[in-house]
Amino acid sequence: MSDELYADGIGEITITGTIVRIDLMSLSATDRDANNNPKPVFRQRIIMPVDAFANAVDLMQKALGGLVEAGAVRRVADMSGAAAEIQSAPVGASNASPNFN
Repeated sequence: MSDELYADGIGEITITGTIVRIDLMSLSATDRDANNNPKPVFRQRIIMPVDAFANAVDLMQKALGGLVEAGAVRRVADMSGAAAEIQSAPVGASNASPNFN
């Protein structure tokens, strides 16, 4: 048997004194919300000292940097810059499609 745990994300991070608690969540296979989307459900908690949390964040930022360089993910700031470029297009610009002219 494996000691691995899958999580869809982090539900909450709580800091109390020098202790950090990270609640891992996954999407329920049975419980649904009003829009029929799977509800997030608490699965497990990671508890660590603040200095270990700071080291973990640093390590995750380095891993994210590698993913961004590889093109596997895009940062939200990069995406908002692309949206700003789209919004700053000239108002009277003609679209190539006759459906939008």
